[in-house]
Amino acid sequence: MDSELLTGLKALAHETRLQMVELLLSQNLCVGALAHNLGISKAATSQHLQILRKAGLVKGEKIGYWTHYAVQENALQLLGERLKNLHKQTNGLKDLNIDIFFNENSNSKQGGE
Repeated sequence: MDSELLTGLKALAHETRLQMVELLLSQNLCVGALAHNLGISKAATSQHLQILRKAGLVKGEKIGYWTHYAVQENALQLLGERLKNLHKQTNGLKDLNIDIFFNENSNSKQGGE
């Protein structure tokens, strides 16, 4: 499994972080503005942002006293493309059910003889 895909999906799997990404897609915001709009503490906001930053989905830019956060749209787009193309990775795999079918049939014939 692609570890970057997994990290990105885990980061977006939390409702608050997904809401953050939605807000940040509309405009760059500081921790205080995010916290206010989401109805959570600044500390919780910072923790969620850290997870999004580590996943490469959000970046911060210091503007004056505050750090304003923005979505890394190219990273979000790449994550979507990887997810969209996930089915292509399985195209060369054998049918895993066949092994189970043959093993079960083989065992039942041996027991019945």
